Amino acid sequence: MTIQQVSERYRIPMHILRGYESWGLCGAVKKVMGDWQYGDADLERLSTIMTLHDIGFTVGEVEVYMRLLLEGNHTAAQRLRMLEEKRSAALEEIHFKERQLQRLDYLRHEIRKLQGGKKE
Repeated sequence: MTIQQVSERYRIPMHILRGYESWGLCGAVKKVMGDWQYGDADLERLSTIMTLHDIGFTVGEVEVYMRLLLEGNHTAAQRLRMLEEKRSAALEEIHFKERQLQRLDYLRHEIRKLQGGKKE
């Protein structure tokens, strides 16, 4: 499958595919008549890359994670640490948003109290 076909079929932005190629992580990717050809292993790696992007990894963090992944199971602790850091950051963000909601609800409650309990 060519880069264009992969981009269209799996809705992977071209800049991510080009980054993947530039990192030299393409195992089964071969150039055929000027076009990169993606194999099943590449599609699995790209799925992981998209997941990492979706959970907030930067491009640099994705590259580091993928290089560790390709090194094998002895890097599992490092990869787990990276995931735990992202998880902690996501929880902090959730807690911050919860505090914002509580403050919003308090202000709404105060306004309604002044209006005699009317709801809008």
